[in-house]
Amino acid sequence: MSHHPPRLAVITLGGTIASMPDSSGGSAVPTLTAEALFDMVPQIRGLATLTATTFRQYPSGDLAIEDILELAQLIDTMAAEGIVGVVITQGTDTLEETSFLLDLLLTSDIPVVLTGAMRNPGLPGADGPANLVGAVQVAVDGKIAGLGPVVVFGDEIHLARFVRKTHSSSVTAFCSPNAGPIGWITEGRVQVPVIPRFRTERIAVPAGSESTIPQVALVKLGLGMDSAMIDALVGSAAGIDGVVLESFGGGHVPGKLMPALTEAALKYPVVFATRTGAGELYESTYGFPGSEKDLLANGLLSAGVLDGLKARLLLTLLLAAGASREDIRERFLNSTL
Repeated sequence: MSHHPPRLAVITLGGTIASMPDSSGGSAVPTLTAEALFDMVPQIRGLATLTATTFRQYPSGDLAIEDILELAQLIDTMAAEGIVGVVITQGTDTLEETSFLLDLLLTSDIPVVLTGAMRNPGLPGADGPANLVGAVQVAVDGKIAGLGPVVVFGDEIHLARFVRKTHSSSVTAFCSPNAGPIGWITEGRVQVPVIPRFRTERIAVPAGSESTIPQVALVKLGLGMDSAMIDALVGSAAGIDGVVLESFGGGHVPGKLMPALTEAALKYPVVFATRTGAGELYESTYGFPGSEKDLLANGLLSAGVLDGLKARLLLTLLLAAGASREDIRERFLNSTL
């Protein structure tokens, strides 16, 4: 009996991994198609029967939530048609957000692996080829099936809900501060010794929502900030449907901001996260004005262990799905461990 390699889809969205510099070695832009990436890493053709889809050719900052809604639909369709795994390549600037959006949206349990590069193909030590090989190996191996999308970078495997880009240029930019990687790759062997207790609960966004994505503001507090920004967001002309506030430490804000934040929380959901990028918010340690207890008592919602970027995406999709204030509160309480 002949052995047929598994059918794997490789979907490219652009980014550094697909960017070629000009003749001077600079001004790199994302121009490489999925087929061109295959040609740069010929060994991946021996790992699977590859289907190439050039979905976008964007720097990742140009991607929008609407693009990822469309991408999730494409992946679920591919799964229904017999694709056994998907590898997505894109720019690293928003990779942590794209992976988490897919974690919230996908209904299929096939392996979905996202990767990219910190150095474009024209630079010495370009990391894209190795990351692409690793991503294909993880997708083909199948150990991550049912865990939700993962990010593979530098031979480490990270869960979408924890992974963060923590450096602007290092090839080891991706890590998971609150949990660490769940696995790794050595000599092509995929090891996944850490299995999460549950899969992220999906959010069903109604068809056609692409044209009416809620607008959720992300505000990061800094020393000496006053309430002007919060007041502007509360204004009737702001066009805001919710706010995520990156607060100090374990969930603290200047006391003078409390009147504006309380007013905002009466108008729409206001979620507070920590600006530190790691750790879980407090619930009952401090009681001063602007403490975590004060925020919770005045209607703000805790992001738990989610950072501001991911809390914003979760709130956006919940609003798009028509979730009530109580539904939103319960989801943030129960979605992060």
